[in-house]
Order: sequence, then C-alpha cells, then structure tokens
Amino acid sequence: MKKWSIKTRLVLLHTGLMILVIGIMLAILFSISSREVLTNVQNTLEQRVSQAAEWIEYDGHLKFDKDLLELKDGVYLSVYEADDPDLIYGKIPYGFAYDLPFEDGHLRTISAGDTEYCVLDMVFDIEQYHPLVVRGIVSVSDAEKDVRNTVYLALILSPFLLLLTAFCGYLLSRKALQPVARITQTVQKIQKEKDLSKRVQLGAGKDEIYTLAQTFDQLLDGLEAGIKREKQFTSDVAHELRTPISVVLMQCEGLLAQPLDEPTHEQIQVIYRKVQSMSEMIAQLLMLSRADQGRAPLHMEQLDFSQLSQITVEEFTETARAKNISIDAQIQPGLLLTGDQTLLIRLWNNLLQNAIRYTDPGGHIRVSVRAEEQTVLMQVGDDGIGIAPEHLEHIWERFYQVDPSRSGGGSGLGLSLVQWIIQAHHAQIDVQSQPGKGTTFTCRFTRQEPPTA
Repeated sequence: MKKWSIKTRLVLLHTGLMILVIGIMLAILFSISSREVLTNVQNTLEQRVSQAAEWIEYDGHLKFDKDLLELKDGVYLSVYEADDPDLIYGKIPYGFAYDLPFEDGHLRTISAGDTEYCVLDMVFDIEQYHPLVVRGIVSVSDAEKDVRNTVYLALILSPFLLLLTAFCGYLLSRKALQPVARITQTVQKIQKEKDLSKRVQLGAGKDEIYTLAQTFDQLLDGLEAGIKREKQFTSDVAHELRTPISVVLMQCEGLLAQPLDEPTHEQIQVIYRKVQSMSEMIAQLLMLSRADQGRAPLHMEQLDFSQLSQITVEEFTETARAKNISIDAQIQPGLLLTGDQTLLIRLWNNLLQNAIRYTDPGGHIRVSVRAEEQTVLMQVGDDGIGIAPEHLEHIWERFYQVDPSRSGGGSGLGLSLVQWIIQAHHAQIDVQSQPGKGTTFTCRFTRQEPPTA
C-alpha cells in the first residue's frame, strides 16, 4: 500500500467505499422489497376481491361482468356457490386445486408446485339470490421473481457503476492533487536546473495544500537569500585575500632570490608552494563567485582549438615527466570552435592537473581532440586511482574530494570550475571511471566550419 501513489490510494478507497455502500443498499433493498412485495400483493388482492361484488348481478339468472376475467395486477378471480366448490365463473391459475375449502375473509398462503399463492375468499350476499363466494388468487412467487430480477439487474449493472465511480474518483483525486503535482514538478526542476529562484506560486487558497505550497515558497525564499549571502561572503573573502596572498608570494620570491642556507631555503620553498596553492584556490573561488552572480566576463571568439590544445598539453608534458608520467596526445589539426580562450585554457589546465595528481608514477595520460560529426570531442584519460561509483555524482560539488589524503594539494574547486566552463560554452561533459583502472573525462563542443575561400 505504501508503494502506491496517493492518487491510487484515494481512488481505491473511494471505490471500496462505493462497493460497501452499494452492497448495503442492495441488501436493504432486497430485504425491504421482499416485505413490500408481500404487503402490496395482499393489498391488491383484497382490493380486487372487494370490487368483485360490483361485477355480479341477478335478474332471474346470474350475470357476470367481463372484468372478472381480466387478469389485472396478476389477480385471478373466480366465483363459487357458498355450499358448492364447483367453479361458476372466472379463472384460476393452472395447477391450482379446485377443491380448496372456503375460508371467508381469511388471507392465506398456499403452495402449488413451485409457486406460492396468496388466497382470499369473500362471501357476498347477492340480492334475490343466495350467497356467493369470490375467491382471489395471486402469485407471490411471480412478484418476488420480478423483485429478484430487478436486484439481479442491479448486480449486473454494479460493475459498470463501480467503473464509473472509480473513473470519477480518479478525476476528482487528480484535480485535488494537481497542486501537489505542481509542487513536485517545481522541486524536480530545482534539483535538475539548480535554480532556487523557481517558486510553486499556487496563488491564494485556504486548504492544507495551498498552505504547504506557501510554506515551501517561503522556505525557498530563505534558502535563496542564505545562499546569496554565502556566495557574497565567499566573493568578498576571496577578494580581500588576494592582496595579502600576493604580498606573501612576492616576499617568498624575494627571499628565494637571496643566498640562504639549505634548511631555510627549503622552508621558504614549502611556504611558497602552499601560498601558490592558496592563490590558485582564491582565483578559482573568485571566478566561481562571479559566475554565480552572472558577472563572469566571457570573451567569445572563433578559436583554433587544435592549436590551443596542443600548446596547453605541451606545457604540462614536463610536469608529467617530472612525476614519471607519460602523456600520449592525439590532436586532430584545424578544428575550430567559438569560445573564451582563457576559460578553455583553464579547462585544459584543471583536467590535466587532476590527471597528473591522481596518477601514480609510471602511469600514462591519454589526450585526444578530434572531430565527430558536428562536434569537437575532447578527452582526457588516465590510468590512475579512479573514482568509486558512489562518488561520481558528487565530484562537481565545490570542495568535494574523493580521497582527501591523496588530494596532492587540490582544493576541490577544479571540477566545479570545469563544469561551469562547459556550461558557459553550451557544451557537454561526462566522466567514466573505474577504481584502480583510471578515469576519462569527455567534453563535446559545437564545431565551427572553417571559412570558405
């Protein structure tokens, strides 16, 4: 039951209640109808027998009105001498006993074969003639059969009624739960697009669902405001740290240029490398902060992506060689695309730094740039430590590190910046990785055709 949607449960509940109500109504109807049938049969029988005296006359001989022969309301009327059971006039049902004793005014029930009859005898004094007995006979079974047929018809129609009820319940539940569906769609859009500016906005309403929607919108307002304050704080802190970090770097460079003893020189080198890492992290934070605020400048132009890639990869070849890592580059020449040169270089830098950082000495890095239909395909693969499946969906999050103990000085911002650069160029990126076997990042850009002569 818990696995079913609320809409389904409401429909089933509504249908179940209707089944119960219809069942109870049919039972009550059958019970009441059985009693009412007997009462109506008896009343009709008494009325018809009482009227029979008006249809008998005597003017020297007996005269009978043809109404006595009419089978009105299923009542058989027959006339007898009070002291003689032989039929004088009228009709009796087929198979009914002719010699049934008379009982004046006594309503009784007689069974004949499979049929049950109500019988009423009344003695009437005919003027200038001796008393006559009028017997009325009516079938109770036939009347009950009609009631049963009605009930059976109701039972036959019940499934169709239940289907109609279920359909109406579905329409009503769908209408009632439309606000819930709208809330769900809004949440899904926020999750997919990472856009906290979206709101449910159901409008004015007093029921619980409208109250929920309003509360949800208020919650989003608070979250959005909090995140904006956090981003602004990050931007301000990063901006304020740039100057002192630059001063420290300059001081370290000045000290390293002077003759120092070996221990002091090594200590300053350590400080210098750490401050460089901090400077890089601050630069990335500033860029991401500006991107969040829509203030990141983009200088889009047509570029020779093949040439840019070749130059950038060559710059990292020496860094990789120092760690005993080889870079195998397969770059197709003459591939053009529209992009920001600085950001695309940053994209290459972050992916290559990541590959070198997480590849053990003696490993290999594979770089590929090639045309594929209307796209430029860029790949950076390594045979490093790889990424476990449970970490893959989180690698784009800021400050997230798969293995902090092996970060190699990484800040956890590189891939977040990579994702933003890809989005800024309306490109696509995906990652495939196996722990212990390596990771491959694949980027797809829209290709620009070279100008015709």
